[in-house]
Order: sequence, then C-alpha cells, then structure tokens
Amino acid sequence: MNLYDQPPLIQFLLKLALDLAVVFLLIGLLYYPRRRDKDYVFTFIVFNVLVFLVCFFMGSLEMSVGLGFGLFALFGILRYRTITVPIKEMTYLFTVIVIAIINALSSANMGLDVTLAADITVLALIFFLEKIWFNTPQGFKVITYEKIENIKPENSQLLLSDLRARTGLDITTIDIETINFLNDTALIKIYFNSTGSEGVRRIAEKD
Repeated sequence: MNLYDQPPLIQFLLKLALDLAVVFLLIGLLYYPRRRDKDYVFTFIVFNVLVFLVCFFMGSLEMSVGLGFGLFALFGILRYRTITVPIKEMTYLFTVIVIAIINALSSANMGLDVTLAADITVLALIFFLEKIWFNTPQGFKVITYEKIENIKPENSQLLLSDLRARTGLDITTIDIETINFLNDTALIKIYFNSTGSEGVRRIAEKD
C-alpha cells in the first residue's frame, strides 16, 4: 500500500498516527521519566498536533515549507518568552515542532522511508544524549549569596560545603555570576543532581 496513493483523509490519519507515535516515544519515554513536568508534556503534545494540522493543510495548499517552518519556530520562541523556560525544554519544544513539520509535509517525492529515517534519527540522537551521554539529570538555580568571603578561590570548598548544607542539594558545579560590593552579596548559579528532587528542580529552573 502506497501512502501517497490513498485518499486525503487516509493520508491525514496515517501521517497523524506516525507523528503521534514519534512524539509519544520522545516525550513519554525520553523526556517525562527524567523531567517529570506534566505541564510541559501537555504543551509539547498539543503544540505538536497543532503545528502538524496547520502544516498539513499548508502543504495541501502548496504554501512554502520555509515559510511554515519559520512561522512556527518564531511563534514558539516568542510565545514562550512570557515565562522563563529552561533551554532544554525549549529544545524539546523545537524538536516537536520539527517532527510535526517533517511528518505533515512529507510527500511522494521524498518517500515514506525517508520520513521514517528522519523520525528515527531524531529519536536516536535524543536517546543517546539523554540515556547514554548525559545520563545524570541536572537542575540549576540562581541564588543571592551573602557570605562574600567564601567566593574567593581559596575558599571554594567552604562555599560548596555551605551551599550543600543550606540547600540540601547535591551540588556539582558553582558559577559566580556577579558580585555586588555595595551590599556584600554575590549572584551564584548552582548546578545540582536532580535525581529524586523533581519538585525542587522545577522551581529552580524557572527562577
């Protein structure tokens, strides 16, 4: 059975089924088990379906693929500037947009095998990065720190120990963003192992 020889309704349903299968694998098996944020899961899935629907009909009207890609990428970025969205969530958002565009605008000239290869490439890349390369979930938080003497290089261990004791987090890296000598405070970004700290992590990344 050739997908592109089918009536428009059958093509739509089969393409949508493929798109949803890829997105559920991406979000359900790769994103959610590590991030545990249902709000973003809802956003990613709905965003993907909406982009798919509009791109499918844009493709039917022979509108520019470049125009559609630019429109939805720009819309996604501008819309989510209203809140502080972690860069990783923005990456997943962009990924579900790309998946929707690939599946909605696939054509007979390209072939279903090429579309499947593109979907598998995206899933394989994110699986490798999430499960193999960066397999330790990390969160971050920007805090105002008042013990200004501890930010000196020779007191780095004191700073690390103090922050771990006061936050209760398994802090792995510390970046000193700015130092305010007027009120003796420093703006510090702490990175921590977020395993078992999903609730804390969500607040931390949005601060």
